Amino acid sequence: MRVRECDILGGVAPPAEITWVTVPDIAERYGLKLSQVHRLIEERTLLASRVDGVLRVPEWFLGETEPLRELRGTVVLLLDAGFSEAEAMDWLLSGEDSLGTSPILALREGRKSEVRRVAQALAF
Repeated sequence: MRVRECDILGGVAPPAEITWVTVPDIAERYGLKLSQVHRLIEERTLLASRVDGVLRVPEWFLGETEPLRELRGTVVLLLDAGFSEAEAMDWLLSGEDSLGTSPILALREGRKSEVRRVAQALAF
């Protein structure tokens, strides 16, 4: 499902169109139980947001066979820096001038160290 409006940061949607995936769809995709997907969210391996009242995860956070490995460490770094989960999600999905793209797309391109350096700089 593609949506442009969601409840990230009180209704402010990220600038780009995002494909959102429901928890049951993630469970089916990876052969997991619903409770296992919820645990991934609780452990911050994934970040989720309610879109149209349904808990969903941005497609960009998902790999072919598992959630994007680089995501969890980056999320933990952002939360430790004082970001809320909603702010961390917004930062990951929004354009970042110093990266030339959104942090999540930079992570998907294998630029984990660069993304985390930028995230660390935000804490200071």
